[in-house]
Amino acid sequence: MGERQGTTARLLEATRALWDSYHEHPFVLGIQDGTLPREKFRHYILQDYLYLQEYAKVYAIGIAKARSAATTALFSNYVNILTGTEMDIHRGYMGRFAVTQEEIARTPRSLTNLAYTSYMLRVAYEEGEAEILAAVLSCGTSYEVVAKKLAAANPAAADHPFYGDWVQGYISEEYASANREMEQMLDDLTRDYTEAQLQHIEEIFIACSRFEKGFWDMAWEMSF
Repeated sequence: MGERQGTTARLLEATRALWDSYHEHPFVLGIQDGTLPREKFRHYILQDYLYLQEYAKVYAIGIAKARSAATTALFSNYVNILTGTEMDIHRGYMGRFAVTQEEIARTPRSLTNLAYTSYMLRVAYEEGEAEILAAVLSCGTSYEVVAKKLAAANPAAADHPFYGDWVQGYISEEYASANREMEQMLDDLTRDYTEAQLQHIEEIFIACSRFEKGFWDMAWEMSF
């Protein structure tokens, strides 16, 4: 994925051990070798859909907090993506599992999902544009790292008849390019941050990375 610089490099180093543990998670390993039970993935997909509804709101608040046209455009683009094709239940795995709007409406967010999204929304309401980027970046970049590592461990994973689409989506150049754009924006915005401010950015990123681990646990255990 290339050498990172600035704040992004600091954040990735701070969460290196935690992110390494993602690759040992049974849910991730199940996607890697294609043995993940479909009912666990279905639970994950439903919770991820509910997560993305709140995740989009974090970006929307980011638009209001943005202090430049470039940051406004970045946040706005993600809102359009997340409220458009990402939320189309007839596409992708939601369609394969025949999930309906009625089922989505009656499915509760898991406690992990509620805690994670509530934390990100609190950051969005209380903090600035750089802190919002730190909160959302843990999800975006970690999925790229996870997918690329499992694909490297098992190249056949990208061609799996069921889970291959998930892997291909997160190892794609388009997805990586979007992550680099967010990382560069975070680096630019925090270039003149004090050490205390950088430590706060790091705390946000670590917290969201811990929530990511909890999301994998929730998916594997099929808990609410």
